[in-house]
Amino acid sequence: MAVMVGAKLHGRYRIEAQIGAGGMSTVYRAFDETLEREVAIKVLHSDISRDPAALERFGREARTVAQLSDPHIVMVIDAGEDEGDPYIVFEYVRGETLKDRIRREGPLPVSEAVAYAIEIAQALQAAHERGLVHRDIKPQNVMIGEEGGAKVADFGIAQGIENTQLTAAGKIVGTTDYVSPEQALGHDVTGQSDIYSLGIVLYEMLTGDIPFKGDSGVSVAMKHVQEGLPDVQRRRPEVSAALAAVVERATAKELGNRYRHVDQMEADLEDVLTYEAARDGGATGEATAVLKQLPATVKARARWRRRALAVVVYLVVAAAVTAGAVYLFKGDDPDTASNLPSNLTPIGLGARDGRDYDPPPGDKSENTSQLPNLLDGRPDTFWATERYDTPEFANIKDGAGVYLDAGGPVVARAMQIVTPKAGWSVELYVAKNSVPASVADWTPVGGGEVDKVRQTFGLDTGGQAFQYYLVWITKLTDGPNGRYSAGISGLRLLG
Repeated sequence: MAVMVGAKLHGRYRIEAQIGAGGMSTVYRAFDETLEREVAIKVLHSDISRDPAALERFGREARTVAQLSDPHIVMVIDAGEDEGDPYIVFEYVRGETLKDRIRREGPLPVSEAVAYAIEIAQALQAAHERGLVHRDIKPQNVMIGEEGGAKVADFGIAQGIENTQLTAAGKIVGTTDYVSPEQALGHDVTGQSDIYSLGIVLYEMLTGDIPFKGDSGVSVAMKHVQEGLPDVQRRRPEVSAALAAVVERATAKELGNRYRHVDQMEADLEDVLTYEAARDGGATGEATAVLKQLPATVKARARWRRRALAVVVYLVVAAAVTAGAVYLFKGDDPDTASNLPSNLTPIGLGARDGRDYDPPPGDKSENTSQLPNLLDGRPDTFWATERYDTPEFANIKDGAGVYLDAGGPVVARAMQIVTPKAGWSVELYVAKNSVPASVADWTPVGGGEVDKVRQTFGLDTGGQAFQYYLVWITKLTDGPNGRYSAGISGLRLLG
């Protein structure tokens, strides 16, 4: 039958209004007379319901979402068939789609965009843990409720992660504005494909527009395969380098350079949200709601950052005056693409991908508490070595440093170091599968004197991919009270 407004499905659901339609189905707002509540009902088109493959796909959506329990996934309430019309009953989310929000407001406030991305990531994590990949993450499939939270909908083309051959020859599954390169090419997909699509959604929330446009869906899909993502900081200058790094890593073309698991992206977004709250002195609306739900350790970092932002600026200025040092307080961000050599591009790193390195005879810790400053994109915060009595670490050890964990093998051609004060020396090393216990077990690839506040060193890796990149400081520079140390306010791997 043709479903009409005013009709009643299964003697229970009274159709009140059509609220959406697609190629396979129509969505209605309805009233559940049994439980006396509003619901959303997706009804499969009658002509399509005769196609066994389409019918199976429709039924799979109901079974798929019914397996999931997460506050950020639109919940399935019921499913059935009425006079040959298959239907699925969902909770009704009173609000608008994320796409509608972007069309209405343009670029969203940064903290709000990050908050929505966290909630979408949480929904994807719930799906991925059950072995399900969504395959069509886009703003049109994210509902923003009146209370401000995000809920992911439309698992109609979801499939098991283990059943990864999801496309027919020459056919793209998923919306091409947000499609991952591997989906566009018809290759196997995993949860990393959802991560790519979420990265594009985050890009659109931050800039107000999709990154690629073309004359056809296929031309747009090929741009996802072949073209680099336009610089989000050029389109939205107030985006921090830490947030830009999340976008870059989520949308990396090569799977080895992309987040492997969505919870890794979520963790970095949580760090970014605490940073935004600290920078702005707080957050409002959706960002506040999400911030309240973050783990205690994340909220503690938020409080620490609020205090540290003010204290660090004061201490750096005081130290600069005392020592006569030249510190970097330029208005430009040291990690923006405009400050990189023209033939190199950044390799995306998360906000927590820096680690201190102080092997024996060191005490295995070198100012660990300052590591959040290493990749936060701010020139006025930095990680530094401890202070020593001589430039050669008081002759008690050969050096100390930090290393970057790329999350998997990546091919880096150079490393950019930004420092609050130049005049120290560094050796650069790499490792593949694990972090060596001593410097002698790392592979040397470069180094020299850091004689400028922003300096790029070439890496002689022979084109090989490595996961770990060590900055080993061998000579310190002088500082206040006759003590010696070295500081890093920013690191970038370049490919």
